[in-house]
Amino acid sequence: MADAPYVPPKVWSPETVSGGRFANINRPTAGAREERDLPCGAHPFQLYSLATPNGVKVTIMFEELLEAGHSAAEYDAWPINISNGEQFTTGFVAINPNSKIPALLDRSTPEAPIRVFESGAILVHLAEKFGMFLPQDPTARAEVLSWLFWQVASAPFIGGGFGHFYAYAPEKYEYPINRYAMETKRIFDVADKRLAESRFLAGDEYTIADIASFPWLAPFTEGTIYNDAKTFLAIDEYRHVARWVAEIAARPAVRRGRIVNKLWGDPETQLPERHSASDFAGKRLG
Repeated sequence: MADAPYVPPKVWSPETVSGGRFANINRPTAGAREERDLPCGAHPFQLYSLATPNGVKVTIMFEELLEAGHSAAEYDAWPINISNGEQFTTGFVAINPNSKIPALLDRSTPEAPIRVFESGAILVHLAEKFGMFLPQDPTARAEVLSWLFWQVASAPFIGGGFGHFYAYAPEKYEYPINRYAMETKRIFDVADKRLAESRFLAGDEYTIADIASFPWLAPFTEGTIYNDAKTFLAIDEYRHVARWVAEIAARPAVRRGRIVNKLWGDPETQLPERHSASDFAGKRLG
């Protein structure tokens, strides 16, 4: 006999939640769960993150700024192990009340340190501070911001949607996998059609729109995310995305940024903490 269909209760209770990879840390409440200060280094920028797609956006941005000669963009990058709940310490919650990586403390101004959370906000903050990767021309700026927020809005469908139900959920169900597989492929198709007509997402120039989107789209193209998702979603058909991924992946700053705060895989590809350019010595870059 088939299982009876699920009937939502009149009032939802967290006790009814099933398992899954992050079940041990998921709760329906916000706020700190542990008293613990964050480490702090000597540089103007203190980044607290992990080398997930959202975290990699910011480390790529910092490395791009340094590659371009902005020595004032030196930063300390500290790992936040989200599987262990380190995003729920008092120190981290003080910077990001939403308890998500990445979070940034900007100490580069004479005033009190500026907290910036959410990856898109951090990219805009740094782009405006250093005058790079976000044009001032109103038309070009609007195009960049439109593609930036397209990515920010799309990521939950890819990660919390497709990634969760396809790779992390304790049981596989056809409806949610089909629902989010369709949306993930639609997102790739949007990008592929755009990249068929322009070198980068916002036009001929590399911008924060590309820096934001690359860490999410590249792992599918490279076949390094969610097990066999590349095959399952037939990602090879998006050849313009593949061209764009290959060009960006070859950038020296991107290769460095992809391994910062990485805590898994081959030790030669991990850089749990980053405090200076010399930390990359002996590492195999992404």
